Amino acid sequence: MSTTTNVLVLIPAPLRRYTGGEAKVTASGATIAELIDNLDVAYPGIRDRIVENDGEIRRFVNVFVNGNNVRKLDGAQTAIKDGDEVGIVPAMAGGVALVPVIRLPSAMRDAIYAHGREGIRANVWE
Repeated sequence: MSTTTNVLVLIPAPLRRYTGGEAKVTASGATIAELIDNLDVAYPGIRDRIVENDGEIRRFVNVFVNGNNVRKLDGAQTAIKDGDEVGIVPAMAGGVALVPVIRLPSAMRDAIYAHGREGIRANVWE
């Protein structure tokens, strides 16, 4: 397989410690797998953050070629060519914990809005 040479790789902030702080680097490879292997040669340790031991892209990492998620293409075997742009995007976690909703009496609710919790401590919270 021929190897491409001019692929721009967008590096997310959490992986920039491997690239010396660079947000954009160039790399080569005929597939995403080859590109990641070549990135690891230039920037040791980066591969382990992107793929599993078997070479499959980690579950919480998304890789895009020209805006297309490689999971919907051929995964790590997705072909790339000169001029392509590859983006590595770690999945974001988080969200809002579900908590029970408590209906406060209107007088208490009004006091909280007007004074905050600290302003009504003596009357309500003790």
